[in-house]
Amino acid sequence: MLFQRLHYSMFLPFLTGLLLAAQPVPGLADPPAASAGNAPEPRVAELAEDESVEDVEQSEPLQSSTEEKASEPAPEQPPAASATTKESPGAPRNVAPNIDLKEVAPAPRAQPVETADPAAAEPAPDATASLPSPAQEGKQEPDIRPGEVFTLLGSDVIPGTSTRLAWAPGIQIAGLSQPTPVLVVNGVNAGPTLCLTGAVHGDELNGIEIIRQTVYDLNPEKLSGRVVGIPIVNLPGFQQGSRYLPDRRDLNRHFPGSPDGSLADRIAYSLFENIIRRCDMLVDIHTGSLKRTNLPQLRADMNNPEVAEFTRGFDRMAVVHSTGSPGMLRSAAVAAGIRTVTLEAGESHRIQQHQISAGVNSLTSLMEKQGMISRMFVWGDPEPVYYDSAWVRANHGGILFSEVDLGATVSKGEILGYVSDPITNAQHPIRATSDGRIIGMAVDQVVMAGFAAYHIGTEAEVPGE
Repeated sequence: MLFQRLHYSMFLPFLTGLLLAAQPVPGLADPPAASAGNAPEPRVAELAEDESVEDVEQSEPLQSSTEEKASEPAPEQPPAASATTKESPGAPRNVAPNIDLKEVAPAPRAQPVETADPAAAEPAPDATASLPSPAQEGKQEPDIRPGEVFTLLGSDVIPGTSTRLAWAPGIQIAGLSQPTPVLVVNGVNAGPTLCLTGAVHGDELNGIEIIRQTVYDLNPEKLSGRVVGIPIVNLPGFQQGSRYLPDRRDLNRHFPGSPDGSLADRIAYSLFENIIRRCDMLVDIHTGSLKRTNLPQLRADMNNPEVAEFTRGFDRMAVVHSTGSPGMLRSAAVAAGIRTVTLEAGESHRIQQHQISAGVNSLTSLMEKQGMISRMFVWGDPEPVYYDSAWVRANHGGILFSEVDLGATVSKGEILGYVSDPITNAQHPIRATSDGRIIGMAVDQVVMAGFAAYHIGTEAEVPGE
């Protein structure tokens, strides 16, 4: 009997592994997503080294008017209130607990709405009555409106509170599912809803800390509007130190997603429908791809007037014109009517405090610009907008040694670095192809011919000016 028990206990994991391995991986044989336009899009191999620069290199030129874009049919969107109409009017409401985000708290657990205690949910409709009114506070101006209950992920976040919620896209083994933390600060006053997303690529760490420092510093009793922070969107990739999802796909090429598509499609759909559509503004935070670093910068479609105006709220942040690529979270959000930019800062696999500080400063200035917070904020000199940019590539293989730093201003023909052949001792210079500024570059490493080494931004003349 003892031997029989040991026999089953030793081989059960092995048999389970064989069964799981025999199952087909969803979406691995799926064809690449077709372009949304009528004209065929150029096919570009999704190499890890170039994925973070495709959106810049393939950007449409800056337009002098938006007439062409206005003539395009608007993408079909589900009803805006879909996230709040899942429950019947008489259904019990799950009130999110008020948590001081600066204090260490237990890990969040996903709780189905139907398990909420009706008795505990009864005070929810009257929760705002206990909050101080504008007249009671005395410090608020008459035109400031009180905040409203914010329903997200099946929970009601009361005005003047902050909490941690849990988002589960439903793609993992049910018994091993691990929800993704979602930080929510609902201000005591009404205002716009700002969403911050980080680690859409699981190896990009700077954005995680930018969101943590920004959200944890907010006081809901002095906030107008709401801030929703998702520090780690790609939790499986983050746990494995990988840019990609377990199905080897880039999540930032599958938005707005599909409920019955590949693994990446389903995660993108769940995030977009359950969280992103509830927001008015979105800042998607990234870093350079593997062994590349980016000057703190915004990537935005400057052909879109609302997006262009949105970029003016970020202090000391260079702007790179980029129309974006199909499947990007930024592109999908803008198509859904959400003002969105990508914030790039630093390199992957690293925590870089100077890059993090730049990101936190820019988000603080954005909230101040949008009237969400009121602080003594000293604006720095405005950074330029780079309407043109290009990567300078190595023409020889070897070891790259840079002669310039990130952010340096360079002139056409200037030597940016050398590629040294360790065997022949040949030195091959890499020269700037135009006047401009180094807004991205490869860190010193082994390179091959064709490797993108230096990203030069150029302040081109704006059409119509």
